[in-house]
Amino acid sequence: MSFPAYLRANSAMLLRMTVQHALLVLISVGIAAVIGIVVAVVTYQTEAPRKAAVGVAGVFLTLPSFALFGLLIAPLGLGFTPAVVALAMYALLPIVRNTITGLRAVDSSVTESARGMGMGRWRRLLRIELPLAWPVIMTGIRVATLIDVGIAAIAAYVGGPGLGQQIFSGLDRIGFPVAVNLALSGTLGVIAVAIVLDVAFLILGKFTTARGIRG
Repeated sequence: MSFPAYLRANSAMLLRMTVQHALLVLISVGIAAVIGIVVAVVTYQTEAPRKAAVGVAGVFLTLPSFALFGLLIAPLGLGFTPAVVALAMYALLPIVRNTITGLRAVDSSVTESARGMGMGRWRRLLRIELPLAWPVIMTGIRVATLIDVGIAAIAAYVGGPGLGQQIFSGLDRIGFPVAVNLALSGTLGVIAVAIVLDVAFLILGKFTTARGIRG
């Protein structure tokens, strides 16, 4: 069967896997964003905690994906949960690092002016520092998303949902005519998810950035 014919015959299944892949990435990045931004907010003003946060997140990103997924099988079993946990760990570094960078880049004269106007610490953070740092934070989230889109394919190793199932099925059938269709459809699907999510986050970043600081 030709590749176009394979796509037509399996369009519904491929669309379902593509949606599952995108949702797996979005949920993982969403969890990582909450954790990463909170960690960055707590640590960015003090050198030792700041370096520790970035260092730990960096260690997560260096872990071999097959090894990490395998290690999570014992405590979390197979399926969706270990996939989300692993992907959230991989997404942390760019989010933590960019949030810290963005917050530390806020002009001190701006925060001092806000303090002089009677703004408390948390009000300054929410009304001034985070909005000014938001473009940099969104860049970190976009990078984390692209990292996770590729690694999410390996989640099939632990029974995770998504297009990795197609890729692994194709690799398992090397030597058979259907192998190329399986692996290629999964790979192209991953690329499509990466492009769509990157554009979506780019648009979201523009709409959620204060008008006065948009590039």
